[in-house]
Amino acid sequence: MLHAALSPLAESIFSLLCIGSLLLSFVMLGSRWLTNYVLAFAAQSWLIAMLSAAVAWVGGYPELYAIAVLTAIVRGLLLPYLLLRIMRELAVARELHVVVQPSSSLVLGALLVLFAFAVAAHAGHALGLDGSVAVLALTVMLAMKLIGFLMLAVRREAMTQILGLLELENGIFLGSQILVPAMPMLIELVVLFDLLVVVASLGVLVRLLVVHVGSTSSHELRRLVG
Repeated sequence: MLHAALSPLAESIFSLLCIGSLLLSFVMLGSRWLTNYVLAFAAQSWLIAMLSAAVAWVGGYPELYAIAVLTAIVRGLLLPYLLLRIMRELAVARELHVVVQPSSSLVLGALLVLFAFAVAAHAGHALGLDGSVAVLALTVMLAMKLIGFLMLAVRREAMTQILGLLELENGIFLGSQILVPAMPMLIELVVLFDLLVVVASLGVLVRLLVVHVGSTSSHELRRLVG
């Protein structure tokens, strides 16, 4: 954990990148256009890549430079390209199946951030980390995970479900860069490339939905059973 010997400049950089990543989560919550989701995810992934590089520079973890480059390429370029390609092939442009409207989703997202902050502040106080960037990182990590779950719960478009899973995983990845920067590189690589398998598999599933059901709503998945 990096909280012990951070300069004010390093803390400011880490805080800015964490907060920027969290704000991009609200772009996904507040929009119904799938292109906005994908672009927000790409920008969020680039910020996380920058965070990895910053942690590598400040903490002396040279392996994180490789993780930063791979994050920028795989999460920031390759995955958005694959998602946009699937959207073009299926001619899906916006979220049509919602349980909660985007405006209400933003309110719920704000409440989840407050809950995440309360949990992180309590944990930080118990560990003697009050006022450190570790508390902010834990807050953002929990908030992004909860927002990812919220997207899975209140959106019905299959593409949004994919992005909800990616958002959830981005939160875990962001938090790990600050909270456990010495995590073995092999684990980071496995998680990173596992996302390609997830997106490819869900892309096939979405195509099956269109062929057999004529819809891209995940609510129709039960009709594929059997």
